[in-house]
Amino acid sequence: MADAFFAERPDVFLVDLKIGAGNQINVKIDADNGVLIADCVDLSRQIEHNLDREIEDFSLEVASAGIETPLKFPRQYLKNIGRDLKVVLIDGTEQKGKICASNEHGVTLEVIKKIKTKKVKEEVQISFNKIKESKITISFK
Repeated sequence: MADAFFAERPDVFLVDLKIGAGNQINVKIDADNGVLIADCVDLSRQIEHNLDREIEDFSLEVASAGIETPLKFPRQYLKNIGRDLKVVLIDGTEQKGKICASNEHGVTLEVIKKIKTKKVKEEVQISFNKIKESKITISFK
């Protein structure tokens, strides 16, 4: 449907696509260097060009994956190095820390642990296959 758009812009990628009741189409995209409004407009136009409202009416929303959108792909972790992340593991435990590295296998977080009266920084590696959900967090400290 929008193959030409993604071929022209390999730094932009699909994060989520949902088609709901009443043909409500929601598309979320991300990009290695950030999503521009023009990216959303261009993709929306390409999708609309391939659909015919005369045959079936629809509503279309193309937006960037916001802070509330869970990370799904290794390249999203890379672009967020230095930011705070909350990870929920498959076993239900949580891990919070700052992303300090990432590769195709997992993410490394710098976490602060309290040992007696001291705060100690420690690096924790988490494999992607152990992650149930992870989201960037914002601190207002």
